[in-house]
Amino acid sequence: MNERAGYYQTQPTSYKAFIPQNLPPQPALVIGDCLKKLLVLAEQKLAELNGIGFSLPNPDLFIMMAIRKEALLSSQIEGTQATIIDVLTYETWAEVDNLDDVQEVVNYIKALHHGIARLDKLSLCMRIIKECHEILLNSVRGQEKTSGEFRKSQNWIGQSLKNAIFVPPPHTQVPEMIGSLEKFINQEDSLPLLIKSALIHYQFETIHPFLDGNGRIGRLLIDLFIHWKGLLHKPLIYTSLFFKQNRQEYFDRLMMIRTSGNFEQWVEFFVKSMLWSAEHAIEKIKQILLLQERLKQKILKEKKASLRSIQLLDILFTSPLTTINDIAEKLDISFQAASEQAKLLLGLGILEELTGQKRSRRFAFAPYLKIVEE
Repeated sequence: MNERAGYYQTQPTSYKAFIPQNLPPQPALVIGDCLKKLLVLAEQKLAELNGIGFSLPNPDLFIMMAIRKEALLSSQIEGTQATIIDVLTYETWAEVDNLDDVQEVVNYIKALHHGIARLDKLSLCMRIIKECHEILLNSVRGQEKTSGEFRKSQNWIGQSLKNAIFVPPPHTQVPEMIGSLEKFINQEDSLPLLIKSALIHYQFETIHPFLDGNGRIGRLLIDLFIHWKGLLHKPLIYTSLFFKQNRQEYFDRLMMIRTSGNFEQWVEFFVKSMLWSAEHAIEKIKQILLLQERLKQKILKEKKASLRSIQLLDILFTSPLTTINDIAEKLDISFQAASEQAKLLLGLGILEELTGQKRSRRFAFAPYLKIVEE
Protein backbone atom coordinates (compact mmCIF):
# COMPACT_ATOMS: atom_id res chain seq x y z
CA MET A 1 0.00 0.00 0.00
CA ASN A 2 1.16 3.54 -0.82
CA GLU A 3 1.54 5.54 2.43
CA ARG A 4 1.31 8.99 0.87
CA ALA A 5 -2.24 9.44 2.25
CA GLY A 6 -1.81 7.38 5.40
CA TYR A 7 -1.54 3.82 6.68
CA TYR A 8 -3.55 1.14 8.50
CA GLN A 9 -2.82 0.58 12.16
CA THR A 10 -3.96 -2.53 14.04
CA GLN A 11 -5.97 -1.63 17.15
CA PRO A 12 -6.03 -3.49 20.52
CA THR A 13 -9.12 -5.49 19.52
CA SER A 14 -7.36 -6.48 16.25
CA TYR A 15 -9.33 -4.40 13.69
CA LYS A 16 -7.35 -1.99 11.47
CA ALA A 17 -8.02 1.76 11.47
CA PHE A 18 -6.76 4.20 8.86
CA ILE A 19 -4.34 6.88 10.10
CA PRO A 20 -4.20 9.81 7.63
CA GLN A 21 -1.00 11.79 7.07
CA ASN A 22 -1.24 15.53 7.69
CA LEU A 23 -1.87 17.86 4.75
CA PRO A 24 -0.55 18.94 2.30
CA PRO A 25 0.34 15.62 0.61
CA GLN A 26 4.00 14.58 0.38
CA PRO A 27 5.35 14.34 -2.27
CA ALA A 28 3.55 17.49 -3.39
CA LEU A 29 0.52 17.39 -5.67
CA VAL A 30 1.24 17.17 -9.38
CA ILE A 31 -0.84 19.83 -11.14
CA GLY A 32 -0.80 18.61 -14.74
CA ASP A 33 -2.05 20.41 -17.85
CA CYS A 34 -5.52 18.88 -17.70
CA LEU A 35 -6.00 19.99 -14.08
CA LYS A 36 -4.57 23.47 -14.84
CA LYS A 37 -7.15 23.93 -17.62
CA LEU A 38 -9.97 22.72 -15.38
CA LEU A 39 -8.87 25.10 -12.61
CA VAL A 40 -8.87 28.11 -14.94
CA LEU A 41 -12.35 27.22 -16.25
CA ALA A 42 -13.77 26.61 -12.77
CA GLU A 43 -12.31 29.86 -11.39
CA GLN A 44 -13.71 31.79 -14.39
CA LYS A 45 -17.18 30.29 -13.89
CA LEU A 46 -17.14 31.05 -10.17
CA ALA A 47 -16.09 34.65 -10.96
CA GLU A 48 -18.98 34.87 -13.45
CA LEU A 49 -21.40 33.52 -10.84
CA ASN A 50 -20.00 36.04 -8.35
CA GLY A 51 -20.60 38.86 -10.84
CA ILE A 52 -24.18 37.73 -11.45
CA GLY A 53 -24.66 37.62 -7.67
CA PHE A 54 -23.70 41.29 -7.42
CA SER A 55 -25.89 42.39 -10.33
CA LEU A 56 -29.11 40.61 -9.32
CA PRO A 57 -31.97 42.95 -8.34
CA ASN A 58 -32.88 40.57 -5.48
CA PRO A 59 -30.00 38.18 -4.76
CA ASP A 60 -31.68 36.84 -1.58
CA LEU A 61 -34.31 35.16 -3.73
CA PHE A 62 -31.62 33.02 -5.41
CA ILE A 63 -29.51 32.56 -2.27
CA MET A 64 -32.42 31.10 -0.31
CA MET A 65 -33.24 28.65 -3.07
CA ALA A 66 -29.58 27.62 -3.56
CA ILE A 67 -29.20 27.02 0.19
CA ARG A 68 -32.42 24.96 0.27
CA LYS A 69 -31.19 22.89 -2.69
CA GLU A 70 -27.74 22.30 -1.16
CA ALA A 71 -29.31 21.27 2.15
CA LEU A 72 -31.77 18.96 0.43
CA LEU A 73 -29.27 17.30 -1.93
CA SER A 74 -26.56 16.87 0.70
CA SER A 75 -29.15 15.21 2.97
CA GLN A 76 -30.40 13.01 0.09
CA ILE A 77 -26.84 11.69 -0.42
CA GLU A 78 -27.16 10.31 3.13
CA GLY A 79 -30.55 8.73 2.41
CA THR A 80 -32.99 11.47 3.45
CA GLN A 81 -36.22 11.12 1.42
CA ALA A 82 -37.51 14.73 1.55
CA THR A 83 -38.26 16.79 -1.58
CA ILE A 84 -38.08 20.53 -2.24
CA ILE A 85 -41.91 20.68 -2.02
CA ASP A 86 -41.75 19.03 1.44
CA VAL A 87 -39.26 21.65 2.61
CA LEU A 88 -41.30 24.56 1.23
CA THR A 89 -44.51 23.10 2.71
CA TYR A 90 -42.86 22.88 6.12
CA GLU A 91 -41.49 26.43 5.86
CA THR A 92 -44.87 27.81 4.77
CA TRP A 93 -47.35 25.85 6.91
CA ALA A 94 -45.13 24.04 9.47
CA GLU A 95 -46.70 20.69 8.60
CA VAL A 96 -45.53 17.68 6.60
CA ASP A 97 -46.00 13.90 6.76
CA ASN A 98 -42.27 13.04 6.78
CA LEU A 99 -41.26 15.49 9.51
CA ASP A 100 -38.04 13.63 10.47
CA ASP A 101 -36.60 13.84 6.97
CA VAL A 102 -37.66 17.47 6.47
CA GLN A 103 -36.30 18.52 9.88
CA GLU A 104 -32.86 17.22 8.84
CA VAL A 105 -32.92 19.45 5.77
CA VAL A 106 -34.23 22.47 7.70
CA ASN A 107 -31.45 21.99 10.28
CA TYR A 108 -28.86 21.92 7.48
CA ILE A 109 -30.23 25.25 6.18
CA LYS A 110 -29.93 26.74 9.69
CA ALA A 111 -26.41 25.32 10.11
CA LEU A 112 -25.23 26.81 6.80
CA HIS A 113 -26.71 30.23 7.63
CA HIS A 114 -25.06 30.06 11.06
CA GLY A 115 -21.65 29.13 9.66
CA ILE A 116 -21.69 31.95 7.10
CA ALA A 117 -22.74 34.49 9.75
CA ARG A 118 -19.95 33.30 12.10
CA LEU A 119 -17.31 33.84 9.40
CA ASP A 120 -17.91 37.60 9.72
CA LYS A 121 -16.20 37.46 13.11
CA LEU A 122 -14.04 34.32 13.11
CA SER A 123 -11.69 32.53 10.75
CA LEU A 124 -12.84 29.07 9.62
CA CYS A 125 -12.19 26.99 12.72
CA MET A 126 -13.42 23.83 14.39
CA ARG A 127 -15.46 25.89 16.85
CA ILE A 128 -17.71 26.94 13.94
CA ILE A 129 -17.82 23.34 12.65
CA LYS A 130 -18.90 22.04 16.09
CA GLU A 131 -21.59 24.72 16.34
CA CYS A 132 -22.90 23.80 12.87
CA HIS A 133 -22.90 20.11 13.85
CA GLU A 134 -24.92 20.85 16.98
CA ILE A 135 -27.55 22.69 14.88
CA LEU A 136 -27.55 19.91 12.26
CA LEU A 137 -28.41 17.17 14.77
CA ASN A 138 -30.79 19.23 16.92
CA SER A 139 -34.03 17.23 17.59
CA VAL A 140 -33.45 14.73 14.75
CA ARG A 141 -32.23 11.14 14.32
CA GLY A 142 -28.66 10.94 15.56
CA GLN A 143 -29.08 13.68 18.18
CA GLU A 144 -28.19 11.13 20.88
CA LYS A 145 -24.80 10.82 19.14
CA THR A 146 -23.26 13.77 21.03
CA SER A 147 -24.14 16.68 18.75
CA GLY A 148 -21.49 19.40 18.63
CA GLU A 149 -18.86 17.09 20.17
CA PHE A 150 -16.12 15.00 18.60
CA ARG A 151 -16.62 11.27 19.03
CA LYS A 152 -15.41 9.38 22.09
CA SER A 153 -15.61 5.94 20.46
CA GLN A 154 -14.72 4.17 17.23
CA ASN A 155 -16.96 4.63 14.21
CA TRP A 156 -16.88 2.99 10.78
CA ILE A 157 -18.52 3.01 7.36
CA GLY A 158 -20.38 -0.23 6.64
CA GLN A 159 -22.64 -2.77 8.38
CA SER A 160 -20.26 -3.72 11.19
CA LEU A 161 -16.73 -2.98 12.38
CA LYS A 162 -15.67 -6.47 11.27
CA ASN A 163 -16.93 -5.99 7.69
CA ALA A 164 -16.43 -2.22 7.42
CA ILE A 165 -15.69 -0.58 4.07
CA PHE A 166 -13.64 2.01 5.93
CA VAL A 167 -12.52 2.47 9.55
CA PRO A 168 -11.44 6.03 10.45
CA PRO A 169 -8.72 6.75 13.04
CA PRO A 170 -9.40 5.89 16.71
CA HIS A 171 -11.20 8.62 18.68
CA THR A 172 -8.12 9.30 20.86
CA GLN A 173 -6.33 10.70 17.80
CA VAL A 174 -9.22 12.84 16.51
CA PRO A 175 -8.50 16.09 18.45
CA GLU A 176 -4.87 16.20 17.29
CA MET A 177 -5.76 15.38 13.67
CA ILE A 178 -8.54 17.97 13.59
CA GLY A 179 -6.08 20.48 15.08
CA SER A 180 -3.67 19.78 12.20
CA LEU A 181 -6.49 20.15 9.66
CA GLU A 182 -7.52 23.48 11.20
CA LYS A 183 -3.89 24.66 10.91
CA PHE A 184 -3.84 23.62 7.22
CA ILE A 185 -7.13 25.46 6.56
CA ASN A 186 -5.76 28.67 8.05
CA GLN A 187 -2.16 28.65 6.82
CA GLU A 188 -1.19 30.85 3.87
CA ASP A 189 0.25 28.80 1.02
CA SER A 190 0.47 28.78 -2.76
CA LEU A 191 -2.12 26.04 -3.31
CA PRO A 192 -5.03 27.13 -5.54
CA LEU A 193 -8.10 27.58 -3.32
CA LEU A 194 -10.22 24.96 -5.13
CA ILE A 195 -7.46 22.37 -4.68
CA LYS A 196 -7.19 23.31 -1.03
CA SER A 197 -10.96 22.92 -0.64
CA ALA A 198 -10.77 19.44 -2.22
CA LEU A 199 -8.04 18.38 0.21
CA ILE A 200 -9.90 19.80 3.24
CA HIS A 201 -13.08 17.89 2.32
CA TYR A 202 -11.15 14.64 1.82
CA GLN A 203 -9.27 14.98 5.12
CA PHE A 204 -12.38 15.82 7.11
CA GLU A 205 -14.24 12.79 5.71
CA THR A 206 -11.23 10.58 6.44
CA ILE A 207 -10.93 11.71 10.08
CA HIS A 208 -14.73 11.32 10.41
CA PRO A 209 -14.64 13.26 13.70
CA PHE A 210 -18.33 12.93 14.66
CA LEU A 211 -20.47 9.87 15.35
CA ASP A 212 -23.07 11.09 12.86
CA GLY A 213 -23.43 13.80 10.19
CA ASN A 214 -19.83 13.69 8.87
CA GLY A 215 -20.84 13.65 5.20
CA ARG A 216 -23.16 16.64 5.52
CA ILE A 217 -20.73 18.67 7.66
CA GLY A 218 -17.88 17.82 5.26
CA ARG A 219 -19.90 19.19 2.33
CA LEU A 220 -20.97 22.22 4.36
CA LEU A 221 -17.26 22.82 4.97
CA ILE A 222 -16.80 23.24 1.18
CA ASP A 223 -19.42 26.04 1.13
CA LEU A 224 -17.93 27.74 4.17
CA PHE A 225 -14.37 27.61 2.79
CA ILE A 226 -15.19 29.07 -0.64
CA HIS A 227 -17.30 31.77 1.02
CA TRP A 228 -14.61 32.62 3.59
CA LYS A 229 -11.93 32.84 0.90
CA GLY A 230 -14.11 35.08 -1.28
CA LEU A 231 -14.38 32.65 -4.21
CA LEU A 232 -18.13 33.20 -3.87
CA HIS A 233 -19.41 36.14 -1.84
CA LYS A 234 -22.94 34.75 -1.72
CA PRO A 235 -23.90 31.05 -1.42
CA LEU A 236 -25.38 30.67 -4.91
CA ILE A 237 -23.96 27.21 -5.66
CA TYR A 238 -25.04 23.70 -4.68
CA THR A 239 -22.22 21.24 -5.32
CA SER A 240 -24.15 18.36 -3.72
CA LEU A 241 -26.18 17.94 -6.93
CA PHE A 242 -23.02 16.83 -8.77
CA PHE A 243 -22.01 14.57 -5.85
CA LYS A 244 -25.50 13.06 -5.71
CA GLN A 245 -25.61 12.40 -9.47
CA ASN A 246 -22.15 10.77 -9.23
CA ARG A 247 -22.63 9.35 -5.73
CA GLN A 248 -20.74 6.07 -6.12
CA GLU A 249 -17.86 7.69 -8.00
CA TYR A 250 -17.68 10.40 -5.29
CA PHE A 251 -17.27 7.77 -2.56
CA ASP A 252 -14.94 5.59 -4.67
CA ARG A 253 -12.60 8.48 -5.47
CA LEU A 254 -12.30 9.47 -1.80
CA MET A 255 -11.53 5.82 -1.01
CA MET A 256 -8.97 5.62 -3.83
CA ILE A 257 -6.81 8.23 -2.08
CA ARG A 258 -6.66 6.02 1.03
CA THR A 259 -5.83 2.86 -0.90
CA SER A 260 -3.39 4.25 -3.49
CA GLY A 261 -2.29 7.70 -2.24
CA ASN A 262 -3.57 9.17 -5.53
CA PHE A 263 -4.79 12.63 -4.51
CA GLU A 264 -4.64 13.93 -8.08
CA GLN A 265 -7.61 11.89 -9.38
CA TRP A 266 -9.79 13.17 -6.50
CA VAL A 267 -8.71 16.82 -6.94
CA GLU A 268 -9.54 16.65 -10.65
CA PHE A 269 -12.99 15.18 -9.90
CA PHE A 270 -13.60 17.86 -7.26
CA VAL A 271 -12.61 20.76 -9.54
CA LYS A 272 -14.91 19.28 -12.23
CA SER A 273 -17.72 19.28 -9.67
CA MET A 274 -17.13 22.99 -8.96
CA LEU A 275 -17.05 23.88 -12.66
CA TRP A 276 -20.24 21.90 -13.37
CA SER A 277 -22.01 23.34 -10.30
CA ALA A 278 -21.10 26.94 -11.18
CA GLU A 279 -22.34 26.45 -14.76
CA HIS A 280 -25.53 24.85 -13.44
CA ALA A 281 -26.17 27.71 -10.98
CA ILE A 282 -25.64 30.34 -13.71
CA GLU A 283 -28.06 28.48 -16.01
CA LYS A 284 -30.73 28.27 -13.28
CA ILE A 285 -30.43 31.97 -12.43
CA LYS A 286 -30.80 32.87 -16.12
CA GLN A 287 -33.87 30.62 -16.43
CA ILE A 288 -35.48 32.24 -13.38
CA LEU A 289 -34.73 35.80 -14.59
CA LEU A 290 -36.25 34.95 -18.00
CA LEU A 291 -39.31 33.46 -16.32
CA GLN A 292 -39.69 36.58 -14.16
CA GLU A 293 -39.60 38.85 -17.23
CA ARG A 294 -41.92 36.63 -19.28
CA LEU A 295 -44.55 36.41 -16.52
CA LYS A 296 -44.37 40.16 -15.84
CA GLN A 297 -45.13 40.84 -19.52
CA LYS A 298 -47.96 38.29 -19.42
CA ILE A 299 -49.54 40.04 -16.39
CA LEU A 300 -49.16 43.53 -17.88
CA LYS A 301 -51.21 42.48 -20.93
CA GLU A 302 -54.22 41.70 -18.71
CA LYS A 303 -56.92 44.35 -18.28
CA LYS A 304 -57.59 43.30 -14.69
CA ALA A 305 -53.91 43.43 -13.70
CA SER A 306 -52.56 46.08 -11.33
CA LEU A 307 -49.34 46.95 -9.52
CA ARG A 308 -50.51 44.48 -6.85
CA SER A 309 -50.39 41.65 -9.40
CA ILE A 310 -46.72 42.41 -10.13
CA GLN A 311 -45.99 42.67 -6.38
CA LEU A 312 -47.63 39.27 -5.86
CA LEU A 313 -45.46 37.78 -8.61
CA ASP A 314 -42.33 39.08 -6.84
CA ILE A 315 -43.54 37.59 -3.54
CA LEU A 316 -44.08 34.19 -5.17
CA PHE A 317 -40.42 33.99 -6.17
CA THR A 318 -39.54 34.11 -2.46
CA SER A 319 -42.52 32.08 -1.15
CA PRO A 320 -43.69 29.78 -3.97
CA LEU A 321 -46.47 28.16 -1.90
CA THR A 322 -49.32 30.37 -0.72
CA THR A 323 -52.96 30.78 0.36
CA ILE A 324 -55.48 33.62 -0.05
CA ASN A 325 -54.78 34.63 3.56
CA ASP A 326 -51.03 34.73 2.89
CA ILE A 327 -51.60 36.93 -0.17
CA ALA A 328 -53.92 39.26 1.78
CA GLU A 329 -51.37 39.59 4.59
CA LYS A 330 -48.30 40.10 2.39
CA LEU A 331 -49.98 42.64 0.09
CA ASP A 332 -51.92 44.24 2.99
CA ILE A 333 -55.26 43.90 1.18
CA SER A 334 -58.67 42.38 1.97
CA PHE A 335 -59.44 38.69 1.58
CA GLN A 336 -61.76 39.53 -1.33
CA ALA A 337 -59.06 41.55 -3.15
CA ALA A 338 -56.53 38.75 -2.52
CA SER A 339 -59.00 36.23 -4.02
CA GLU A 340 -59.21 38.36 -7.16
CA GLN A 341 -55.40 38.42 -7.47
CA ALA A 342 -55.19 34.65 -7.03
CA LYS A 343 -57.94 34.16 -9.62
CA LEU A 344 -56.04 36.32 -12.13
CA LEU A 345 -52.78 34.39 -11.66
CA LEU A 346 -54.62 31.04 -11.75
CA GLY A 347 -56.13 32.02 -15.10
CA LEU A 348 -52.67 32.87 -16.45
CA GLY A 349 -51.26 29.51 -15.34
CA ILE A 350 -48.88 31.22 -12.91
CA LEU A 351 -50.57 29.69 -9.87
CA GLU A 352 -51.79 26.12 -9.64
CA GLU A 353 -54.31 24.99 -7.04
CA LEU A 354 -53.09 22.17 -4.79
CA THR A 355 -56.16 21.37 -2.71
CA GLY A 356 -59.30 21.47 -4.85
CA GLN A 357 -61.25 22.77 -1.85
CA LYS A 358 -63.63 25.71 -1.82
CA ARG A 359 -62.16 26.90 1.49
CA SER A 360 -58.58 27.07 2.76
CA ARG A 361 -57.26 26.64 -0.75
CA ARG A 362 -53.53 26.28 -1.26
CA PHE A 363 -51.59 27.33 -4.34
CA ALA A 364 -48.19 26.62 -5.87
CA PHE A 365 -46.14 28.83 -8.17
CA ALA A 366 -45.84 25.97 -10.68
CA PRO A 367 -43.62 27.44 -13.48
CA TYR A 368 -40.98 28.45 -10.92
CA LEU A 369 -41.07 25.15 -9.03
CA LYS A 370 -40.60 23.29 -12.31
CA ILE A 371 -37.24 25.07 -12.83
CA VAL A 372 -36.17 24.58 -9.21
CA GLU A 373 -37.10 20.88 -9.06
CA GLU A 374 -35.22 19.91 -12.23
